[in-house]
Amino acid sequence: MFESVELGHRLSKRQYARQLPGLRTALLQAQHALVRAPVAVIVLVAGLDGAGKGQVVNRLTEWLDPRGVDTYTFWDPSDEERERPRWWRFWRVLPAAGRIAVLFGGWYGDLLLDRVYGKIKRKTLDRELDRIVAFEQMLAAEGVVLVKLWFHLSKKGQRQRLEELERSSAVHWRMLPRDWKHYKLYKQFLRAAERIIRRTNTAACPWHLIEALDDRYRDLTAGQVVLQALEQAVSPGTRLPAQSPIAPVQLNLPEPSKRTVLDKVDLSQRLSAAQYRCALGKCQRKLNRLVWAAHDRGRSVVIVFEGWDAAGKGSSIRRLTEAMDARLYRVVPIAAPTDEEKAHHYLWRFWRHLPRAGRVTIFDRSWYGRVLVERVEGFARPDQWSRAYLEINDFEEQLVEHGIVLIKFWLHISPDEQLRRFKQRQRIPYKQHKITAEDWRNRQKWAAYQAAVNDMITRTSTAAAPWTLVPANDKKFARIQILKTVCRRLAAAL
Repeated sequence: MFESVELGHRLSKRQYARQLPGLRTALLQAQHALVRAPVAVIVLVAGLDGAGKGQVVNRLTEWLDPRGVDTYTFWDPSDEERERPRWWRFWRVLPAAGRIAVLFGGWYGDLLLDRVYGKIKRKTLDRELDRIVAFEQMLAAEGVVLVKLWFHLSKKGQRQRLEELERSSAVHWRMLPRDWKHYKLYKQFLRAAERIIRRTNTAACPWHLIEALDDRYRDLTAGQVVLQALEQAVSPGTRLPAQSPIAPVQLNLPEPSKRTVLDKVDLSQRLSAAQYRCALGKCQRKLNRLVWAAHDRGRSVVIVFEGWDAAGKGSSIRRLTEAMDARLYRVVPIAAPTDEEKAHHYLWRFWRHLPRAGRVTIFDRSWYGRVLVERVEGFARPDQWSRAYLEINDFEEQLVEHGIVLIKFWLHISPDEQLRRFKQRQRIPYKQHKITAEDWRNRQKWAAYQAAVNDMITRTSTAAAPWTLVPANDKKFARIQILKTVCRRLAAAL
């Protein structure tokens, strides 16, 4: 594969000087147009040691307006990064629409080194590469333009470059202590790189192999590839549809006789006041001990609450937090996305809230908004919410693989009980803030939401992250079931 770029390309100073002004002008024009487009651009820079990756990045930031470019290097994971899933460090630096991010190595860097040094087997590498392909295709589907650059040197060329760096005091600082060590492992690097590139070279996110023997040819070629990507991003023919509410999706609503998973929930279950008081104290004491035990062992917990309006999510969360030390938990209420959040992939705002080791994060509504409210109200296109089920399953799988205890609740009530609670909220002054016109409007779409909930539960209740359906017509019964479920899941995990 790499023989196709070992061709000895070179540019004279005159050729370089003749082409550079036009390239720089075009890059700046495309970058300024990008600011007005609902698209983000990621430039991922990878390649062999000595190929001049740092020089290329310096050139790009020199040619572009640096105010619109963010550069990230991924060294050894920090303590904060090690306490979260591997992909957390990458999600948190994804650029907003209109910006460019340059990533050294990105999500490929540590995989390449781990494979060369035998830290991971080929089977593990292939599994991670499959995840990378899915991740990159997910970004591309949401309008992110990903430019993957591999800077290549033949073994002779790499030796020549390292010797030049060693001889020159002006650039000797560019050498890393490991460069010669990696030169001795050239075949291993090439073999691992070829497998990585072949398995992740997709139509949506292709690799660009660039010969790096000549600095001028390398830099100019990289600039031209980035320019082409920027022009593609701002081209009217490739712009994304507006993200304002689009025409509501026409759903096939379930007929009255058609049963869903929610019909299996026994809403008649109740607890007396005495039973509730006895169980509440017992469960909260147990939960307190388990949360501290999880903290001591560095096990994180993520609890997701979804359910009908007025189903009792807020009061159930309060019964959980009453049992925890305030230093150990955080409640994240999810409302309509902000402008900053809308400028990123919809999962971005949830990745950034993941807890550190030993902490608890409770989401009052969550990433499931993509397949519920955004689906029913038409805020997401059918292709967006349709692929979200797999994206969410992969996201949750990564959390569980990292060791996070993930617990998901759907609080179910009947339409009659919801109506009773709505009227009660209107009647009681200190509850009136809980009822809005949107709640009444959503109630009119009960059948559409029921169909969406059925799809959500059946398609995202996995062995790693099962749903717990909570009968919530009786708030006391619901709170105790939630407390018992959290305790049981935590005890099993510990």
